[in-house]
Amino acid sequence: MDFKKARFNMVEQQIRPWDVLDFAVLDALESIPREEFVLPEQQGYAYADLPLKLLNGSYMLEPKIVARLAQGLNLKKTDQVLEIGTGAGYATAVLAYLAAHVHTVDMDAQQQNFAHIALNRINLLNISYEVCDGFAQDKNTRYDAIYVGGSLPAIPEVLKNRLNENGGRMVVIVGSEPVQRCMLITRQGIDFSEKVLFDTLVPPLNGTSLTSHNKFVF
Repeated sequence: MDFKKARFNMVEQQIRPWDVLDFAVLDALESIPREEFVLPEQQGYAYADLPLKLLNGSYMLEPKIVARLAQGLNLKKTDQVLEIGTGAGYATAVLAYLAAHVHTVDMDAQQQNFAHIALNRINLLNISYEVCDGFAQDKNTRYDAIYVGGSLPAIPEVLKNRLNENGGRMVVIVGSEPVQRCMLITRQGIDFSEKVLFDTLVPPLNGTSLTSHNKFVF
């Protein structure tokens, strides 16, 4: 399979038509070999517009969803980013390509190790890894941007308080079937603003059915 051509076709046929026009995000998607982040038997589908199953039974989000989330954060090369839910590591790669540093957390050590190996293979080293509950992580650390890699029942207040006070941003998909909303949360001092970026339907962080949101796990 010609992965380079498949990557180009993904950007032109899936990503751009879904209102992803940020050149930095498009460059990241054209540069990152998504086939490195899927299971061996899924390589033929690496650039398909499909959620692909992970080792732990959760799902890798479609490329266009990752692209829209990343675009919503409007990342700068100086930004410090927190990723909740490492998953396959593909979104981690996109974030690392766009920002200064990504701290990625996941509760599944095996899944995060899979991602860590893949990210090392493509020489993305501005990433730190932690196996933990991202909602109970050190609350004193502030981030310029937070990326949540799966849906939640509601906007997590604990993560809002981890945003930098001067323009910190978070993207998170909230709600349940049949429609969820991707929200952009922006912090200025003690004030938070909310903006709907798009409607979608994606699996929850814990990898269970879309209607099962009993705990914040991933």
